[in-house]
Amino acid sequence: GEDSRSFHVSIQAPLSIVSIGEAYSVTAVAGGQLILECPEDAVPPPHIEWHRESSPLQEDARRQLLAGGRFLQIQALGAADGGEYSCRATNALGDTSLRVQVEVHG
Repeated sequence: GEDSRSFHVSIQAPLSIVSIGEAYSVTAVAGGQLILECPEDAVPPPHIEWHRESSPLQEDARRQLLAGGRFLQIQALGAADGGEYSCRATNALGDTSLRVQVEVHG
């Protein structure tokens, strides 16, 4: 018999991302936009929370959560947007978290 599988991998990252242990470092350009992903495909779908510098992230005109919180989009980046961002995904089976250190140059 024969068995075949196909996989589609999509990577959207015009940014430099460097892994540092469990944290990632992202360098972005001032005035541009940044999209951070909380890579979680758990079943059941998790509840996702985003934090910036340990405080719950507040959405506003420039910072929006997309796809149920899986993505954090920041527009019109400025130096003040730099810092540590983290996401935590939680469901009945447990939780996982990811930290991203963002640097804005410009």
